[in-house]
Amino acid sequence: MSTEVTSHPSDAVEEKLPRKLRWYDAFAMSMTMPAALIATLGASIAGLGGWGAAVLWAVSMVIAFVVNWIYIELSTMFPESSGGIAGFAAEAWKSRAPWLAPVAGVGYWLPWGSNLATYGALTGLIIQSQWFPDQTWELAFGPIHLSFPIVIGLVVIFVLYAINAIGVRVTMTFVYITAAILMVPLFVFIVLPLFSSGWHPGELTWKLSGWEGLHTALVWLYVMAWTTLGVEVCTTFASEYRDPIKDTARAIRAAALFCLGVFFLVPITLGGFAGEAAIGKDPATFFVAAFAKLVPSDAAANIMVLCLIASLVLVMLTSVADSSRVLFNMGKEGVTVRSVGKLDRRGIPMRALNVMLVLNIVLLVVLQQPLAIIVTGNLGYVITHVLAVSGFALLRKDRPNAVRPIRLPNFLVPVSIALAVLLAVIVVVGATGFSITGYGGILELSIAIGILALGVVIWAFVRARDRRNGLLPQTVDEAV
Repeated sequence: MSTEVTSHPSDAVEEKLPRKLRWYDAFAMSMTMPAALIATLGASIAGLGGWGAAVLWAVSMVIAFVVNWIYIELSTMFPESSGGIAGFAAEAWKSRAPWLAPVAGVGYWLPWGSNLATYGALTGLIIQSQWFPDQTWELAFGPIHLSFPIVIGLVVIFVLYAINAIGVRVTMTFVYITAAILMVPLFVFIVLPLFSSGWHPGELTWKLSGWEGLHTALVWLYVMAWTTLGVEVCTTFASEYRDPIKDTARAIRAAALFCLGVFFLVPITLGGFAGEAAIGKDPATFFVAAFAKLVPSDAAANIMVLCLIASLVLVMLTSVADSSRVLFNMGKEGVTVRSVGKLDRRGIPMRALNVMLVLNIVLLVVLQQPLAIIVTGNLGYVITHVLAVSGFALLRKDRPNAVRPIRLPNFLVPVSIALAVLLAVIVVVGATGFSITGYGGILELSIAIGILALGVVIWAFVRARDRRNGLLPQTVDEAV
């Protein structure tokens, strides 16, 4: 049965992102992950204990390291794709279950695309805590809620949207500035507590015991997944690297190793200094008080908080760039509405950016809590990793002779299957473990499932329209 796909009329003028990036550009973007640790660090220490959080963050990062090592081969197989791991999943599964392409695409796009809401909300909370503690007013209009932190978050969303709309080089300038600033709070978090009399690592606890502890660990691995697995952002920009093969591999290796060290050390150093009791009382912004103790000068503390906000800006800048390219690739490949797979005359995916803008405004004013937004996005994100990492084994089986500029050792094939099973277990346990983290619930799970289902419906509609227009063969077994 033929699986050939008739060319789309727009293929005559191929939509291609310009090749302007190097591996260290992607490494700078991957600094998103240490900055993103801020959103879940306090809650993880409060829920797991300081030592429990440190070990589990390290375990999550080791899993991420192996997973992303596997992605090196896949990224060199498809150097022209801007779809990242969602593209790998679609390629691997399209002959078996083509409807998984929109699941992977939307599942990947949602957590990255919603990060403006996540970290915009956190930025608003930090600004309120540090400079405007009296601004506690709230307004409600049905499901829409406005408060001082939410209004700040909305302002941040529009500003960062505008920066990305200008162009990739301007975005990268801000990425480098904010990545450099991030080194300041990381230094304060990791080094200064070691020389402080207030650092008491012996008082940190371990709250993971027995089967209940295993269940708790799986739920928290689900929450941690985006922050650790997120170094795969380096693969999304493969089509924009000057040397896609070498640059992608170098960026993934450097990002994974750096994040492994940071994620293990910060819970021990900062957690041991701030204390679990203080963190438990204010897990979202406890580090503001910790800054004030580590740097007793008010001016210095203000500078530290500004550095912290800059690191969150890095998260949001990278997320906008990443999610807009994934949605652009989905539109170009016909996985979603084709109109979003267009670039403007400057080579910027503006239509994809506009969709992302609307998504973040809605999520911010409805869900509000940063960790609740992360929990919503994680369902599809971890599912996408399950499909992508298992896709490594499928592509080895289905396309043994395909060009692989970097071919990894064969023992990684069974490793990829084991990782896919582990991640699938984490999805099932984590997505239903609302009571353990204290965030998320039926509303968040329903939103996540609804968005994934909508992605499949849109995909089916696009394919049916393409088939009516003669753009797809009238067969059951079709390539995506």
